Amino acid sequence: MTATPAIPRGVWVLGFVSLLMDLSSEMIHALLPLYLTVGLGASALVVGLIEGIAEATALIVKVFSGALSDRLRNRKWLTALGYGLAAISKPLFPLATTPAMVFTARFADRIGKGIRGAPRDALIADLTPESIRGAAFGLRQSLDTVGAVIGPLLAMALMLAWNDDFRAVFWVAVIPAMLSFALITFAVRDPKTTRKAAVAGGKTAFTWKLARGLGRAFWLVTAMGAAMTLARFSEAFLILRATDLGVAMAFAPLVLVGMSAVYALSAYPAGRLADRMPPAALLAAGIACLVAADIVLALSTSVAAFAAGIVLWGLHMGLTQGLLAAMVANAAPEDRRGTAFGVFNLASGIAMLAASVIAGALWHYVGPAATFWAGAALAGAAFAFTRLA
Repeated sequence: MTATPAIPRGVWVLGFVSLLMDLSSEMIHALLPLYLTVGLGASALVVGLIEGIAEATALIVKVFSGALSDRLRNRKWLTALGYGLAAISKPLFPLATTPAMVFTARFADRIGKGIRGAPRDALIADLTPESIRGAAFGLRQSLDTVGAVIGPLLAMALMLAWNDDFRAVFWVAVIPAMLSFALITFAVRDPKTTRKAAVAGGKTAFTWKLARGLGRAFWLVTAMGAAMTLARFSEAFLILRATDLGVAMAFAPLVLVGMSAVYALSAYPAGRLADRMPPAALLAAGIACLVAADIVLALSTSVAAFAAGIVLWGLHMGLTQGLLAAMVANAAPEDRRGTAFGVFNLASGIAMLAASVIAGALWHYVGPAATFWAGAALAGAAFAFTRLA
């Protein structure tokens, strides 16, 4: 029996880089919807527009950074550039005094995320044997999500200690972001095979003709990812739903803590399962969890019921996100992985923008429950793609 290869050191380091940056980002993200609505007087529709445009920008930028990483075959420095821009943007949040300034900070932060995302995922694929890619992507996602657990907890503790001082908490969030940038700068290297391929593939540039040649399997995965993203709007609406049910502002970060804890605990086991079984069953289970989460959140009248919805939402993320990344890596030609991750995220970015704007409009004009009922209907429609996986 052939021994299962160990997950490479570089994947572990990239996981801790993600952990630190997500800790920083989630300290801010856990409080930002409340800072906008309570502190700056913005409406839920404005929150949806800011979140939708920011997240869509991150995903759309990935198509260009991914193609550039294929051309340069130096994924590490593009990834580092993205983390560096995100780190530099963090001080803009405590300095913001209007929704427009928050949008500027969020936009810059998400451009950094967009720059790093596709090269980082392609770098993980380059570093990892195909037989353990599901586990590698699941590990990176789990470590990333550990940061998403610690960040809101720290934000909550500091809000309680500092009497709901949003800006002071945002300043603390700058520290782990800077540490994340330092770690990728000094502790990660491109594999030799990637650097050698630069000589042969250096003239590769992004074109739609090149993207169309990625193959049917890749485009099927992309369609599945976009369908699920359209059904899963920004997590800002989970925080707003918690306060709608009477959760105090200082405790609102617990929403992301609960969701992220389930996500972190399930992502790595789901990744290992993805290496051993066809993906359709895991995808179907993940979508079923999202449908159930939306129904529970739409019907919730108590914090206990709301918590059950959050658990289901996190389980959906754990079952699907690392799996989709591994599916993209396996479906794409080796010399076009950066382009493939970029195109995949372009499709998801367009879906995220539409989802968050629709969610914000429904919340503003119809009510909170309508947002989640729409999510359940869209998630149910995404089931059709699992039959083709």
